[in-house]
Amino acid sequence: MNLDLARWQFAIVTVYHFLFVPLTIGLSVLVAGMQTAWVRTSDERYLRMTKFWGKLFLINFAMGVVTGIVQEFQFGMNWSDYSRFVGDIFGAPLAIEGLLAFFLESTFLGLWIFGWDRLPKRVHLACIWIASIGTMLSAYFILAANSWMQHPVGSVVNNARGRAELTDFGAVLTNSTAIGAFTHTITACFVTAGMFVLAISAYHLARKQHTEVFRPSLRIALVTVLIGSLGVVVTGDLQARLMTEQQPMKMAAAEALYDTVAPASFSLFTVGSLDGSQEVWSIRVPRVLSFMATGSFDGQVEGINDLQQASVQKYGPGDYSPSIPTTYWTFRLMIGFGMLAGLLSVIGLWLTRRRARRPVPRWFYVAGLAGLVLPFAANSVGWIFTEMGRQPWSVFGILQTADSVSPSVGAGLVLTSLIVLTVLYGALAVIDGVLMVRYAKAGPPPPTPVGTDGPDDSDAPRPLAVAY
Repeated sequence: MNLDLARWQFAIVTVYHFLFVPLTIGLSVLVAGMQTAWVRTSDERYLRMTKFWGKLFLINFAMGVVTGIVQEFQFGMNWSDYSRFVGDIFGAPLAIEGLLAFFLESTFLGLWIFGWDRLPKRVHLACIWIASIGTMLSAYFILAANSWMQHPVGSVVNNARGRAELTDFGAVLTNSTAIGAFTHTITACFVTAGMFVLAISAYHLARKQHTEVFRPSLRIALVTVLIGSLGVVVTGDLQARLMTEQQPMKMAAAEALYDTVAPASFSLFTVGSLDGSQEVWSIRVPRVLSFMATGSFDGQVEGINDLQQASVQKYGPGDYSPSIPTTYWTFRLMIGFGMLAGLLSVIGLWLTRRRARRPVPRWFYVAGLAGLVLPFAANSVGWIFTEMGRQPWSVFGILQTADSVSPSVGAGLVLTSLIVLTVLYGALAVIDGVLMVRYAKAGPPPPTPVGTDGPDDSDAPRPLAVAY
């Protein structure tokens, strides 16, 4: 009971927090790019774009900071045995993330917020670029810590002390799993930010509002989503190979593949038994799973039954397979949502091309606004697949999740905190939604009146500094 409640609490907090992270990373780069365009061209459209998208970026950043802090407390409260076991390794990248990466984010973002009418243009521009770099560094150090849980390297287990000990910090930072996860996450961040800009631009363009700002915003968004989607496909393919090599049970669970086969087909849709142990009916694409897992259309993919037997021989009695229905469907939903976002960008680029003879149809703007949900859904189910597919391990092959929970924290306390955090996060979701919708509907600041000395910076997002 205690274990299940602790897992539910961590899942809710993590998934909710991860709604803000990809948008923060991707949008910071887009805002920096827009401001760069303004500095280089002096085109006021880019200044208005920078201030508009900058406001939304700051709201999202503030929510991400608030929701992320709670995660740290959970390690000590609900997962004290885990923290004691991995603290020597897990703490190092997280400490660097706080001291270096988050310092860059917060410091230079503060300078950017307050420096609109106080800093030289290029110095002010450098502030948003450094803050953007800080967000990506922050993501890397956190992913390095998580990737060690997926593929433990640079460490040994001290059985006498009952904990893992760091032996090579460089190996932790250069873990192949970390590099693969980082590239996949960053490209997904660009898809998320691009779809966010696309959706809001589509909303205004459908109403023929502020077209001088949102037409170029739409094109920037479409190109960003397309490039990001291609990056997601390439990095996702590389991650599938790593996953097959390092966590073969996760790959088998992603396909609900019980028996080892060569070549292996990929099922687009499957109806299985209630316990998920048998396939009743499915639609399959021949040899695709073999290529995803091994890089060869004739490659062999190990099944759950063989991997379970091997795990019992290596680790002792127990069930070493994750929830098959969860991993199967989250894997497909992640791919499906991502592909729809990429398809939408291709259609949009075709409809908005320079030689297009007809105006962009309204249905595309409606689809663009509705498509806002796609990257957030893909990110969420992808994260669930990554973490659920590792079960029953919290640190793969070393520490099981059941042995990681705090032994002295009762189920009542965990349930109480679960309810409180869920209600609190629900309230924050309403606040965030109201702020985002209000500022998104308001549109960009007005153009500078003719005859003034320069751009009016009064609409810069300085008041939001109180959030920090």
